[in-house]
Amino acid sequence: MQETAAPQSRRKRQFLPPQFVRAMLAGHSALGIAFAALIYIVCLTGTLAVFTHELKRWEQPDAPLIAGSLTADAAAKAVENAYRKALALNAAHDLFVMGPGDTQERLLVNFHDHDSGVEGHWIGDAEGNLVVEKHAPWAEFIADLHVRLHLPHTWGAFLVGLTGVALLSSLISGLLSHPRLFKDAFALRWGGSPLLQEADLHNRLGVWGLPFHVVVSTTGALLGLSTLIVGVLALAAYEGDSEKAFATILGPLPTADETAAPVPDIAAMIRSVRAGHPDAEFASVFIQHIGKAGQMVNLGMKTPGHLAMSNAYYFDGTGKPLGDGGLETGSIGQQILGALQPLHFGWFGGLLVKIVYGILGLALTIVTHSGVAIWLARRRERGRPAPHWEKVWTALAWSQPLGFAVAALAIFAGSEAAAVPAYLATTVGCMLASQATRDARTASRIIRLLAGAAVLAAVAMHAHAWAGRMTDPAAPWVSGVMGVAALLLLASAVRPWLSRAEA
Repeated sequence: MQETAAPQSRRKRQFLPPQFVRAMLAGHSALGIAFAALIYIVCLTGTLAVFTHELKRWEQPDAPLIAGSLTADAAAKAVENAYRKALALNAAHDLFVMGPGDTQERLLVNFHDHDSGVEGHWIGDAEGNLVVEKHAPWAEFIADLHVRLHLPHTWGAFLVGLTGVALLSSLISGLLSHPRLFKDAFALRWGGSPLLQEADLHNRLGVWGLPFHVVVSTTGALLGLSTLIVGVLALAAYEGDSEKAFATILGPLPTADETAAPVPDIAAMIRSVRAGHPDAEFASVFIQHIGKAGQMVNLGMKTPGHLAMSNAYYFDGTGKPLGDGGLETGSIGQQILGALQPLHFGWFGGLLVKIVYGILGLALTIVTHSGVAIWLARRRERGRPAPHWEKVWTALAWSQPLGFAVAALAIFAGSEAAAVPAYLATTVGCMLASQATRDARTASRIIRLLAGAAVLAAVAMHAHAWAGRMTDPAAPWVSGVMGVAALLLLASAVRPWLSRAEA
């Protein structure tokens, strides 16, 4: 008995039971397939949304840039100028001014009125003068597709939040269904079975970027489900009073007193904050019910060394301080709240961090695409091919860059309202037309050819429209990156056909 017991005691015990691993793998596949299209679109648009400000600069390359932070007097002047313009347009209700910083280098001014529906968007200079109306519909099209899928805001954000939850759950189930994932982190089986190559690429990209994947999926879920979270908070802590819950998170709300009042002295408020925080720099100011006795000021000031884009300091219309949001030095919950957006978009470390986020975001997009491709390939190997769905998935994936480019062409042609219909028509049209092709590879190559040509056409139209008028140095760089991406799309589509012809 001792002789047989020794080998058994030396037998290596598996960390996770095989039944558990199989269950996790089944759940991973089911969850990934159920949300595949949404996860893919959100990941791809999220990769582009990291560079939202750069895309806006490319789309409007004649607007002024500001080096460094905005002075207190310039911020106050921007508020005064915006208020006068808003009054003239019957849109003087809420006003927002965003200064330059690590994320972007422009002075941005927005105002709107809930009742009249009138709004204004302007770009200012370093002195606080409003120079030109902001006009970047294509960049906003990409950002809106990522944030709410062009659906009504609450429902769209909620669906994107659920997509973030599904992505996070898929990441966790993927880890638990592959016990050797970290041990084989650098195992790449090239030159063999295409399915094994695809599976290795899927698993390696999933492991190498795991911290990033978890961060963006978690923060995306929290940002998208924020309305639901506030609702639960209101029920749990404020007996259903959502206004009190929002005030806890967003600060004091304006009162209903609509008596006319002077515009708040923003410069004095900035100096008041700097008295206690000498290294704080102006980031933004949001004034609700501006020009009324019940107005409320949310002043954003950025202190170096903190992840939050800014800390919120609250003042009433007379300049009386009402506390701050604690986004930089408050409780753990408050600091997490302040870190959500910069962590999700990579807006905390300048261009280098954005580039890293872009690379990792593209990796997550590839992981999503390859996951479905692997599932379909395994069905084919097991004698249950689904050629219809193979074509649909391929068409959906490659139609996205084509749809983005077609939307840009529609905008450059002067039809901003046609951007969303053009994108949807391109996506649906590619999926339908793919059924007429011989196989998914053929559909993929055709769509990539069209996408590469469309992106080059968009770059050419932009260059023609702005010839001799570009003053922003970012514009040529963005055009260059888009041009390289278009050439890569064309090369990836043409090369297989050239190789076949040579053979």
